[in-house]
Amino acid sequence: MKYAREVPQDPAASPGGPVAAGPQQAAPAPARADERGHDEQRGTRNRVARSILDHGPSTAADLAVRLELTQAAVRRHLDTLVAEGVVEPREKRVYGARGRGRPAKAFALTDCGRDAFDQAYDKLAGDALRWIAQAAGGGEMGEAAVAAFARARMAAQAEGYRKALEAAAPESRTEALARALTADGYAATARSAPVGEQLCQHHCPVAHVAEQFPQLCEAETEVFSRLLGTHVQRLATIAHGDGVCTTFIPKSKTKTTTASASTAGRNPA
Repeated sequence: MKYAREVPQDPAASPGGPVAAGPQQAAPAPARADERGHDEQRGTRNRVARSILDHGPSTAADLAVRLELTQAAVRRHLDTLVAEGVVEPREKRVYGARGRGRPAKAFALTDCGRDAFDQAYDKLAGDALRWIAQAAGGGEMGEAAVAAFARARMAAQAEGYRKALEAAAPESRTEALARALTADGYAATARSAPVGEQLCQHHCPVAHVAEQFPQLCEAETEVFSRLLGTHVQRLATIAHGDGVCTTFIPKSKTKTTTASASTAGRNPA
């Protein structure tokens, strides 16, 4: 046994008579084992939450394959994360014809779960944007000032994305953009969709601020349109309560310089 050497000898077998068992001898070992077990469980739950962050809403089966765990173990961790308010179950969105039986539940991060990652500066950013709006006179002038800031911010950010896209083959530009966004913390992926592609951002570092200031989403969508040289449509955003920011890029590319004002940064009805 691992702690066999720490167990006191039988007093009858001790050549020097009875041996006093000090409190420091054997008792701490189980406590250390319990602490290690707790830390391992917490570490695994963090891996589950991080996997949902990186890949978007996921079923227990998805997570089990991704993390090389049993589905039973994943479900235990998900139950704890749900109880802690870190994730929440949702009905999994089905593309195409739905099969028989009840659809599997997908688990998505809650606002509280996202807060555990890198959104510590939300209040500061929100205060700064409100100050910009007020300094410009408020109302429509204030909204225009925030929009101008959002476009300037995204224009600077887009320079790095532009280089990544220029180095990629035309048919791989959406994937190249996804990789560039991932490097900036957006956990983005690209996947095929009917008559086009979908760019999915499974995390948004500014989601809480974008909920208050949709100009941030609109500026981002406009940049995607310019980088890809085609009209794009924002189908869903984390800022509006969706599990993933999803942008549709059609196959037949019609060059444009702006995205649809009715869909940029908004979840269409």
